[in-house]
Amino acid sequence: MKVLIIGGVAAGTKTAAKLMREDGNAEVTILTKGKDISYAGCGLPYYVGEVIQEKGQLIVNTPEKFSRLTGARVMTGIEVTKVNREAKNVEAVNTETGETAVYEYDKLVIASGASPIKPPLPGMDLKGIYFMRTPDDASALREAVESGSIRRAVVVGGGFIGLEVAENLAAKDIRVSVIDMAPQILPGFAPELTEYVENHLADHGIMVFTGTRLEGFLGEEKVEKVQTSRKAMKADAVVLSIGIRANTAFLSDSGIELMPNRTVKVDRYMRTNDPDIYALGDCATVTNKVTGEPQWSPMGSSANIEGRLLAQNLAGKEIPYGGVLGTAVCRLPELNVGRTGFTEETAKAAGFDPVSVVTVVDDKAHYYPGAGSFIVKMIADKSTKKFLGIQVLGKGAVDKMVDIAVTALTLGASLEDLANMDLAYAPPFSTAIHPFANTVNVLLNKMSGAYETLTPAQYAKDGVPEGYQLVDASAAPTIKGIPYLDLTKINGPVEGYAQDAKLLLVCAKGKRAYLTQNRLKQHGYTNTLVLEGGTIFNTGILENEE
Repeated sequence: MKVLIIGGVAAGTKTAAKLMREDGNAEVTILTKGKDISYAGCGLPYYVGEVIQEKGQLIVNTPEKFSRLTGARVMTGIEVTKVNREAKNVEAVNTETGETAVYEYDKLVIASGASPIKPPLPGMDLKGIYFMRTPDDASALREAVESGSIRRAVVVGGGFIGLEVAENLAAKDIRVSVIDMAPQILPGFAPELTEYVENHLADHGIMVFTGTRLEGFLGEEKVEKVQTSRKAMKADAVVLSIGIRANTAFLSDSGIELMPNRTVKVDRYMRTNDPDIYALGDCATVTNKVTGEPQWSPMGSSANIEGRLLAQNLAGKEIPYGGVLGTAVCRLPELNVGRTGFTEETAKAAGFDPVSVVTVVDDKAHYYPGAGSFIVKMIADKSTKKFLGIQVLGKGAVDKMVDIAVTALTLGASLEDLANMDLAYAPPFSTAIHPFANTVNVLLNKMSGAYETLTPAQYAKDGVPEGYQLVDASAAPTIKGIPYLDLTKINGPVEGYAQDAKLLLVCAKGKRAYLTQNRLKQHGYTNTLVLEGGTIFNTGILENEE
């Protein structure tokens, strides 16, 4: 079997390596436009910040090493320009010599990846404008940083790569601003969580400007300012991270079906509408694990999973790809963020009736050195209690929270399925009731009516509900200017508060306010609410009162 693979980063090399292990008689050839293959694209921001010291650490395999390890043939500097389905060959050009050639196949794998979007704006040809897609991109920016010529940088794009670049530049004592034309950074996170992250970044010297459109670049030979819809911002360097576009232009006359975003449409086996042609990785759209609807997941993790499955299918097996969940994790200055599954908005669009809760829970035993908190937003379906998604912020291992959620989504679990799992516990790692299970319990209490709340989103939009009085339910008086209720002294009706009084209870994390609400209910109080996330998440309460 002659298998031709277009593209040699994550998806292409994983397919080739696994296929050669499955079928040593296969004749596998990789054609790739670049000179590097199998490099760690997700590690590029950390090379800029010198967290990764050597560029060679980003190169998983050289073409020669890969060929020796796997038996697959690798041809670099070869750009495929056309696919001839009837003849079962592709036309390609050598990027150095300009020579053209034709390569035949029995099975064709399209793993051509994607390229950064380069908008046709004034000043795009100025020096000092960088991207973050290849090792050479990272090298160029790092060399500029090391030269000492960059004091101010503007990162355009508030997605994961853009924010990781911002973090690494800020760690090199560069003043960094992030602009994004969207109303928020971190796509896929709830707006109230992204507002918290934006404030956190500002505290660490990274200013975020959302709803801000990039309009061009100003300067003589080198960029000096970034023109935005708000103002011109001084910059010695600009990093464009405004998205990627699938490398599928060479398929325009092939008859291979594309999605509206120009990615290749495939089935659950990575097949295109041509049974001998497959596609995967950043250039293909797969499906959502829960809904079965199309979903683009340009992630190195997805690409490797898809490559492993496709190789087995090329070798004669029939293993469907279950799909993606939108899982992501990102490190920011003294804050990690992670998510998977649905937001409330996407859950509604998928036909669910979502209920959410925001908790602030310990990430390990509170007495253990280095203990911190997770801010968690968890979502489930109201009628079935089906688990739908999670978003987590914190200094600790947010990935473990997200990975438990991925398992729950993959297995179609309900909240009841997740409430009493035997999760790992020891003081350095977790709490006796795991922070994930803790949040599950809180959401179940909310859904049963035992925990009646005001969400941070509601508070951010409307403030204290009409007719309600803000009450400090902390362990000790914390919020200036508002009355204080001590849980331990509530043994009956509270003097000064009628049992139908409307009270919004607030504490640091929400837990003590819940305990206060529970005690008040036992003594006939019927109109209490707890502000989810407390003052740790809803920081404006303390600021406003002061």
